[in-house]
Amino acid sequence: MTHIDQRDGTMRLLITAERVLLGPAGHQVDDGAILIDENTILAVGPRPEVEAQAGSDVRRRDYPNHTILPGLINCHVHLALDAGSAPLEQYLATEDSDLLLGMAGRAQRAARSGVTTIRDLGDRQGLAFRLRDAIARGELSGPRILASGAPLTIPRGHCHFFGGEVSGEHEIRQHVRDMADRGADLIKVMASGGHITPESPPMWATQFSADELRIVVEEASNAGLPVAAHAHGSDAIAAAVDAGVSTIEHCTWLRSGGGGYDQRDEVAKRMASQGVYACIAWPPDWRGFMERLGPERAEQIIERFLWMDELGIRLVPGTDAGLRGSGFDDYVDALELYAHIGFPNAQIIEMTTATSAQALGIGASVGQLQPGYSADLIVVDGNPLVSLERLRHPQLVLAHGHEFHSPN
Repeated sequence: MTHIDQRDGTMRLLITAERVLLGPAGHQVDDGAILIDENTILAVGPRPEVEAQAGSDVRRRDYPNHTILPGLINCHVHLALDAGSAPLEQYLATEDSDLLLGMAGRAQRAARSGVTTIRDLGDRQGLAFRLRDAIARGELSGPRILASGAPLTIPRGHCHFFGGEVSGEHEIRQHVRDMADRGADLIKVMASGGHITPESPPMWATQFSADELRIVVEEASNAGLPVAAHAHGSDAIAAAVDAGVSTIEHCTWLRSGGGGYDQRDEVAKRMASQGVYACIAWPPDWRGFMERLGPERAEQIIERFLWMDELGIRLVPGTDAGLRGSGFDDYVDALELYAHIGFPNAQIIEMTTATSAQALGIGASVGQLQPGYSADLIVVDGNPLVSLERLRHPQLVLAHGHEFHSPN
């Protein structure tokens, strides 16, 4: 058993369960327990040992046929979008005050479903910063939020409606500084086009030159911030990797000019060696998406995921929540994609906890159940190593120590 010194004067919480999954695959404690003081884990280990440290002045929750594991992390969401039939139109028609209320509700839905950390990659006027800070101050309940603010894009480029249009070095540097000054946790750049902004460049097309992407990374590095690059096309992926970004969002490997995929081993190997993570950002309804693509394209997609994994690229899950049909409380549906591909459940759980925390730069305090880490955890009935379905209805959710109740 490992532990840290406990604080005095607070009511601690002891949680016991049939098993405790610590985060990294293969690391578990049978008949285990966790001791929490406010929002910090004090001890994790075999139940008798943690009980002995807890003493009598403790609240207790016993889950005899359950599993405790770290809270889930969704690495790619857009809280400003409502996941309805016309999310962009709704976003454009909503005033800031109402938009902020909707964002808070969507964040809380995510937390109730077991997602205790989300990374928001594009909103209006830094509303996600305001929501993040209100949650951090305890004024509002919700998950941990990491937010980029408005992504950099070219004039009338992909997602220009977020307000991040830039042209030339001066505007690029100024926008990065502005996001940093306003409290961004990271910088987002639209290295390629996308599909929800029809008048912008197509998905495969690059939006910024390699030199411009290096300027983005340089200016972000000066502010101590990582860079997430939206990149569908292989040219954009290669340029983003060369520039030194931290994560590639989507990472689709589309051929220049369209018409298929362009998997480049040398670029993928550089991604792996440089520690650049790939956030696939596929929606919960991936089955319907694959069905619409057809069996041949679906098989190519599966092969691409396996190819990246085999070459050592670290994959982290995200859902692009907020886009049409991609909700904030159906994350487990999205995780089942990786089981369909053939990843074992232990690896999937590690991907959405410990690995995701590392990708987001918070792995020293989030994503594992270890002493000194944030009290972000879920308790589920049964064993998710046997069935991911067990993650669907958590019996208990703690996000930095705050309890959320599942709606089911």
